[in-house]
Amino acid sequence: MAIIKSLSIFLLAGLCEIGGGYLVWLWLKEDKPFWYGLLGGFILALYGVVATLQSSNFARVYATYGGIFIVLSLLWAYKVDNYLPDKYDIIGAGIALLGVCVIYYAPRQ
Repeated sequence: MAIIKSLSIFLLAGLCEIGGGYLVWLWLKEDKPFWYGLLGGFILALYGVVATLQSSNFARVYATYGGIFIVLSLLWAYKVDNYLPDKYDIIGAGIALLGVCVIYYAPRQ
């Protein structure tokens, strides 16, 4: 159950960071209205709060989140921007995900 809870928090944090960053991107790079940037900034700040809901220390949470962010970024780009990841994107994301699972979920004394 703890794994499902932590994965849910990582997923929510990822959606906040990617979604917020995407809104800022649209505002600055695609000439969307200012409120896109404002909303994006708020959602990015919310990401910082969501990440604190994890039960591990800062180093492990942020290291693990980095790998999960890689996977979520590719999924976001696939669904929102019609970006088709190639086999090296997928292999790299898989390696990153495997690495962060070791960092975060390995049994420790």
